[in-house]
Amino acid sequence: MCGTSLAGILLAAGRGRRFDPAGARNKLLQRLPGGEPVVAASARLLLSCVPRVFAVVPPADGGVGELLRALGCEVSVCPDADSGMGASLSHAVRQSVRQSLPADGWLVALGDMPWVAPSTLAALRDALLGGAGIAAPLHGGQRGNPIGFGAVHRDALLAMAGEQGARRLLALHPVTGVAVDDPGILRDIDTPADLPP
Repeated sequence: MCGTSLAGILLAAGRGRRFDPAGARNKLLQRLPGGEPVVAASARLLLSCVPRVFAVVPPADGGVGELLRALGCEVSVCPDADSGMGASLSHAVRQSVRQSLPADGWLVALGDMPWVAPSTLAALRDALLGGAGIAAPLHGGQRGNPIGFGAVHRDALLAMAGEQGARRLLALHPVTGVAVDDPGILRDIDTPADLPP
């Protein structure tokens, strides 16, 4: 286990309109080399690091929630998912708070980022447990994902709505940069071309 006093949040409620404007193909269910769906690989990474992962899906998720439940995530449907990432993030934090979790903070990962190294999550965990209010990975001077938030930001996370994601928090508060040798923090899946052949 990577950190038993943090909870994971997996944001898997986006519509992926850039991937398929028609909405017929859910990017999170596309297969990686080896056959695993994108969102399953992202979830496994987070599940290997924290004891509980709260995954957020939209009302019509095409099977994403069922897949994540089978892996061990605690899945919750966000009715306002279409309004933006801020709504999904606050929804997930609310679910964890209702269950009196976590004591020290959250590791927030994206369902379309399956290439993050486990060592990156461990480094973010260590930064949070070492007192960082916000911890973000840096590779080659660029900030990426996942992002860690300490419990001090609970109320601000709960207050997020719509398109207002965590960027505002990152702009208003000190962010501890965690240097990692991990290009996976900058690599997501936005279009079919982002999938490996």
